[in-house]
Parts: sequence; C-alpha cells; structure tokens
Amino acid sequence: MEELPIIQKTYDLIKWYIPILTRLPKIHKFTLGDRMTNQLYDLLEGLLVARYRQEKLSVLEPLKSIIDILKYQTRILFEFNLIPIHRYEYAGKLINEIGVDLGGWIKQQSNYQKSVKN
Repeated sequence: MEELPIIQKTYDLIKWYIPILTRLPKIHKFTLGDRMTNQLYDLLEGLLVARYRQEKLSVLEPLKSIIDILKYQTRILFEFNLIPIHRYEYAGKLINEIGVDLGGWIKQQSNYQKSVKN
C-alpha cells in the first residue's frame, strides 16, 4: 500500500530532524528538543489516525497548530544559532510542504462533508 504523501513527508521530516534535535546542547535538548520531538511524533500520529477515521476533520484541524508551533520552534533554533541557515531553510521548506498538504486535505474533507450533508 502506497503511503499518503503528507504522511511520507512527515516521516521523512522526523528521520531528518530527530538526529539534529538529539545533538542539541543539554540546556536546549531537554526543553526545546524534547518539545519538538513530541510535536513531530504527535503530527505523524494525528495524520495516521486521520487516515483511518471516517470523520477526519476533527483530527486534522488541530494539526495546523502543531505545524505552526514547529515553524516557530525551528526559527528559535536558528535564532539561537543551534542550526545553520541551510538546515533552517530545509526544515522550513519541509514543514511548509506538510502545511500545504494538510490545508489541501482539510479543504478536501470540508468539501466532502458539505456534499454528504446535501
């Protein structure tokens, strides 16, 4: 079974980001690093749950805030000089792509819900 692109992108982001987060200095590793790690896994988990739910919107909508939080946390990493600009740009690109995919999935589900009600 082929994976949904948004799930694959999120999986790839986790594989890329977790090793970076585990190498953060101790002062950031157990605060920002752990929070980001949890957000990444929560995002993947939410996407997987939504995939199999009949009513997907209630699961997908809260994931938008996780993506926004990850954007700001990534920015903090960069502004604290914990990641170089090329990693900041790459992470931002991946997070934005996931956000666009999520927005599209939410829109598709909203349209579907409207059509079912009519």
